[in-house]
Amino acid sequence: MAFEFTDTNFQETALDKEGVAVVDFWAEWCGPCRMITPIIEELSAEYDGKAVIGKVNVDNNPNISTKYGIRSIPTILILKNGEVVDKHVGVTTKQVLDQKIQAHL
Repeated sequence: MAFEFTDTNFQETALDKEGVAVVDFWAEWCGPCRMITPIIEELSAEYDGKAVIGKVNVDNNPNISTKYGIRSIPTILILKNGEVVDKHVGVTTKQVLDQKIQAHL
């Protein structure tokens, strides 16, 4: 299951950690977000131990969303060693996300 990033754990689990973190900003009421959820879940399982892949509920965690200027969801940020190295807004395929993750591992 994909990791759940929150306002309280984001610094420690995504920013302070070395390596790659993939953060999916979403909301329960967002149809496109629900379409991408199975892809995030699959990637989370496939990259277990290689990258932290998870989700941020924008309704429950406004601080992270504000910090990164999230205005449209789904928005996926790829961070490496705490820095944003890639960003995707909107629905995408597993193949596209997989290639983006591979490029930063």
